[in-house]
This record gives sequence, C-alpha cells and structure tokens, in this order.
Amino acid sequence: MAVFKDKWGVYKGNAWQVVFYYTDWRGERIRHQKRGFATKHEAVQYEHNFLAKQTKDIKMGFNEFIDIYMDEMKPQLKKTTFANKEQIINKHIRPYFSKLSLSEISPTHILQWQNELLMKRDDEGKGYTDTYLRTINNQLNAIFNHAVKYYDLPKNPCYAFKKMGKTNAQEMLFWTKEEYLKFIETMKDKPISYYCFQLLFWTGIRCGELLALTREDFDLEKKTLRINKNYQVVNGEEMITTPKTEKSNRTISLPQFICDEMEDYFESIYKLDPKSRLFQVSKYYLHNEMDRGSAAAGVKRIRIHDLRHSSCALLIQLGYSPIQIAERLGHESGTITERYSHLYPSVQTQMAARLDREFTSEEKNDDEDL
Repeated sequence: MAVFKDKWGVYKGNAWQVVFYYTDWRGERIRHQKRGFATKHEAVQYEHNFLAKQTKDIKMGFNEFIDIYMDEMKPQLKKTTFANKEQIINKHIRPYFSKLSLSEISPTHILQWQNELLMKRDDEGKGYTDTYLRTINNQLNAIFNHAVKYYDLPKNPCYAFKKMGKTNAQEMLFWTKEEYLKFIETMKDKPISYYCFQLLFWTGIRCGELLALTREDFDLEKKTLRINKNYQVVNGEEMITTPKTEKSNRTISLPQFICDEMEDYFESIYKLDPKSRLFQVSKYYLHNEMDRGSAAAGVKRIRIHDLRHSSCALLIQLGYSPIQIAERLGHESGTITERYSHLYPSVQTQMAARLDREFTSEEKNDDEDL
C-alpha cells in the first residue's frame, strides 16, 4: 500500500491518493488507484473498506457495506424500485447504524432502532403507518440477508425480533357501482378527468398504467386495450418504465360504451400523436379531482388506487372467479384477488337467499310427488 500527497494534475498538493493491489474474483492481481481524498485518514479508510469488500471482511463499517449492497443491487432493480429503496435506507437506516461495523450490530441495536421509529411523531402527533414501518423493516432485513448470503455474516440480527408494522394494515376501501356513478357525474365538466376515471373504474388498471397509455394501445375494432408500460416520476424525472410485474403485461377487453367514449376523446384531441401520452396529467391532479368529486357527490373519499379495488369488487359481485379477475387486473395469482372478496358482504345475504330458494323448491317438488 502507498498513501501519499497527490503531486500532479488538478489535485496537485491539495489532496491525497492511495495505490494498492488486490486479487479479484477471477484470481487476478489488480492494481487500484484512487485520488482526491481531503485527508490521509480518508485515503487509508477507503483502502480498508475496498479490501474488506474483496475479502468479505464483516468488520467493515456498516455504512460502507450499505454502499456495497446498493452497488450490487442497482443492476438488479428497476430504476424506480432502486430510488425508493435508496430513499428509505438513507433516511431511516444509515443515520442509526453508520458508526457501527457490520459485525458489531446486535439484536439489541435492532430493538432500539425499532423502538425509536415506533415512537417518532410529526407536528400533528402522528406516527408512521404500519405499512410504512413494515417497509422500513424489510429494507434493513434485506441488507443483513445480503450480508449473510454473500459476505459470510454468521446470522441476521433482525431475526431476533418480529418485524415492525403490518403488510396490509390499511383498510381496503372501495366504491359500489352506485357510489361511483354519483361521483362520475361530477367529472363531466372536465373531460380529461372524466375519461381517466372511467378507465380506472371500468378496467381496473393502475394509475401509472393509465398515465402511460397512448392511442396505439387501443384497438377499438377489437375492443381491446394493451397494457405494457407504466408512467412514474422519480426524483422529479418523468419516465416510462415496464409494468409492475410480468403478469401486468396484458390485453384487456373493453365494453362497447368505453370504446365509444374513447373514440370521442380521440376525436377531441387536435393532431393526435399515436405515440404520445393520452393523459398529460399527474397523479397529484387526479388526487385533487378525487377530493373535488367525492365532496360534490356526497360519497366517501377513497384513494385513486381504491378504484382498482372497486373494479375488482364489482367483478366479484358479478360472479367472476378470482382467476378470471386476476387475468384482467394483472395480479400475479388468484390468491391476491381473493383478498377482495369481503368487499361486497351483501353477497353472503344473496347466497343465503339463493340457498333458501333452492331448499324451498326441493320441498315443493317433494310435496308434489306425494
């Protein structure tokens, strides 16, 4: 190893550099040089952490291991997924464990970390939601699982305690068809809002899928809608990405009235570009329209994503199976769809009434036989 003041180039006399050799994963001896360190200590620490990665030394700093983990996960994840992971880790994990080494973090540290997050409150006295706490916990758990699997950490300290929060803690809200029809009446003064909500309710597509739609995705003759992309905003950058899951790539059959309405919408757009986004609005715009419309219609306020729940619940009420509905909505399996089955409790009453009619009919037939 050699650590010395940089005497050449832009760093001349004002920075430190380090030069050392290491053996890579192919068994080849590699010379490595890094310049631009403000102090000698920073240069030495850089070399230590770099070599710790190569030798899987679990005594490396946890902060440095996070950097390694993020570098190794980045090629594996979609840009939007990576951005969300990075935001959560930098806000809720790095600050708590940055002064500890990877091997030094114990179950006691995990417990103290969980308790601090559970006690956090905003200016209105509200804590994090159960679903968000579970998401944070899952990110820390993933970091340690990576260390166990690839860096020979003996065990994951998170396993000593149950996870914070809950996976599905929020109440699943929905509108009945009658509530939705009241709401959509209030949207007719703004055509773009009207057509957005019509598609969200009657097709069950996700908001990001809606905002990524182009004219090319519609085949009005075949009455179909192709879903093969997703619109998202990451760190202020608009982007079109692949759908959420593999099953999200799908073709949806459209009812005739939606085809008619979309044809009217297409004709209303001047010089329609078949490859441009049809709905040049944001999720924030639709959020505000939900506020306006639900208040005007006198129906409960639900989230935009709850329109997807509403579509699913309506199809369940109409008698379609979880497998059939899963194919339309792009769920990975019918078991996901089955979670929605409670949304129309009145179906239980209808079932009982139907069974009562069947029983009464059998009794009547028996009496006639006598």
